[in-house]
Amino acid sequence: MRLLLQRSFIVVLWLLAPVTVVAEDIMIENFKAQPETRWRFFTDDVMGGVSTGTVAFLTEGDTTYARITGSVSTENNGGFIQIRMDLPDGAPEDAAGVRIVVRGNSQRYFVHLRTSGTVLPWQYYQAGFDAKEGWSELRLPFEAFERSGQLLRAVPRASSLKSIAVVAFGRDHNAKIDVSEVGFY
Repeated sequence: MRLLLQRSFIVVLWLLAPVTVVAEDIMIENFKAQPETRWRFFTDDVMGGVSTGTVAFLTEGDTTYARITGSVSTENNGGFIQIRMDLPDGAPEDAAGVRIVVRGNSQRYFVHLRTSGTVLPWQYYQAGFDAKEGWSELRLPFEAFERSGQLLRAVPRASSLKSIAVVAFGRDHNAKIDVSEVGFY
């Protein structure tokens, strides 16, 4: 009887244990099929800034990627170059963050998210990362994204995402970053 009670207790504990669900990675871009139809490149010149740059879609072996290069200048209230992709369907509701595969010139870059709540052009959510010289996979949880103003929700909701951008931002520097995958986890 005692053995039966111990086993029953263990089964009850097992049933009550928290379940850890690991979300699958969700790829939204690997730059293989006409990425120029989905990604837009632009600079701060849309608001009077003087930053310059380009995006090129390249293939190296089995890897296809976007290369963003340019000169970021904070002159004339500027300070960014970026590529942006619209997300007409948002992200899966159970997504916990953004997954990107990048390499760069050992500089600090950012992912910017816009949501249904970022209605003004200067509103966004931002998470920074360092792009090392070799390819690396980065996971940026939604909680790591900082809002650009107090009128926005503290943490962006996956289902309300409208666009995602990779951005060289905020300081005078020469940018060079390659992005081979963008998605959610």
